[in-house]
Amino acid sequence: MTTSNLDYFIITASKYLEVIGVGLIIFGIFYHLIKYAINLFFSKNNTFKELKIQIGKVILLGLEILVAVDIVSTVTSKITFESVITLAIIVLIRTFLSLSIKIEIEGSLPWRMNK
Repeated sequence: MTTSNLDYFIITASKYLEVIGVGLIIFGIFYHLIKYAINLFFSKNNTFKELKIQIGKVILLGLEILVAVDIVSTVTSKITFESVITLAIIVLIRTFLSLSIKIEIEGSLPWRMNK
């Protein structure tokens, strides 16, 4: 495989993974909302906390995929100071979002053990 073909393959794979990450988030949210509505309608149990946890997990997984895609895309493109700063900002924002969602799901900081 030549460098040009390898670049094309990596760029194409990154685009597909990006679609998978976004699709996972969208599909997961719809799936869990429908599941919540059915559960609420038939069993009359309010499982809102479970809905929040499941949607949070789906978003976390999607964000992890999107961060990986951003890293691969930046590393394979021409590296400039601007692209590195852009990657750093994107990773920081997505990491902060992931941490916030994880705290929301678990109810405590990830490095603290729940007793």
